Amino acid sequence: MARQLDEQIAGRYSVGRRLRVLDVGMGQGTQALRLARLGHEVTGLEQSPLMLATAREVLAREPEGIRERVRIIEGDGRETGVHFLPGSFDIVLCHGVLMYVPDPDALLAGLGRMLAPGGMVSLLVRNGDALAMRPGLSGDWATAQAAFDTVDYTNRLGLDVRADRLATLTDALAGIGAPLQAWYGVRVFTDAAPDDAVVPEDLGPLLAAEERAGRTDPYRGVAALLHLCGVRG
Repeated sequence: MARQLDEQIAGRYSVGRRLRVLDVGMGQGTQALRLARLGHEVTGLEQSPLMLATAREVLAREPEGIRERVRIIEGDGRETGVHFLPGSFDIVLCHGVLMYVPDPDALLAGLGRMLAPGGMVSLLVRNGDALAMRPGLSGDWATAQAAFDTVDYTNRLGLDVRADRLATLTDALAGIGAPLQAWYGVRVFTDAAPDDAVVPEDLGPLLAAEERAGRTDPYRGVAALLHLCGVRG
């Protein structure tokens, strides 16, 4: 997904431009820190005390030049208007968050308001059009059958969450003034791997296959996750 994001940024902004990035639901700060290392100004918004503590601990180990480019704020992604002025950011990330929000419309509207003209929003969501894949490949036929008719599912943490369909999010992005510009699949081949699967010493071939599948039909349509990028006109 990082490669996909970098591809979209490189194709939209001049080399060397320092972008203003908002990472909503930043988690432990993986993408926020990666983008700060690339020279961007990053604000992370996170409501989990555990994730906040982890992100701050990781940030504290970074060189001063990177630390000063990252700001971490405790808050709910649905309350962006409380913390920031409209149009404050060139890039807004919302990765792995929508599945925990029962009604994402307010969150998406808030993300759209944060975008400067020409700004890009990057969403990573569970693919509601492929919920039957994981149980089907594992031989759980009852769950696979039920998955065709719903966007609700239970994740690997045992939490009841929800997925999003490509068509629905395409309409939603248009509705917030940031129409879909590109979309990718994430975890096409590897989603069914068990949690204790041995990681190959050389990840290059695996990542190359996943990256190609993630941009190629019909493979990307059955990916576990969808990565969508919308741009504000």
